Amino acid sequence: MKQFLLVFLGGGFGSILRYYISKNLNAYYSNFYLGTFLVNIIGCLFIGILIGLSLKNNYISENQTLLLATGFCGGFTTFSTYALESNILLKESSLLQASLYMGFSVAIGILAISLGLWICKML
Repeated sequence: MKQFLLVFLGGGFGSILRYYISKNLNAYYSNFYLGTFLVNIIGCLFIGILIGLSLKNNYISENQTLLLATGFCGGFTTFSTYALESNILLKESSLLQASLYMGFSVAIGILAISLGLWICKML
């Protein structure tokens, strides 16, 4: 039961923070969802660091991983919102803008995870 509570609490906090960031930053550009983009990239970097710390001599516990990686990052990042916004951009904007949003989100997200793992390796 404790593990479910950790995921629940982390997910709730992550969701609230994602909503706040997206609400405040998505309004800056009509053809690019900056808030969702940044949330997903920051989440990728953060989960890369968390998993890197977890793999490096069990630096963080299983419960901390559940709270932060599964809970917080699961609530903070959002593939469904990314997919919806990509669909909106495809329908309402140019193919170039939609492609940039989708391509940058995936490529930079993967690079952010790699960066997080690399940071932990260097510690």
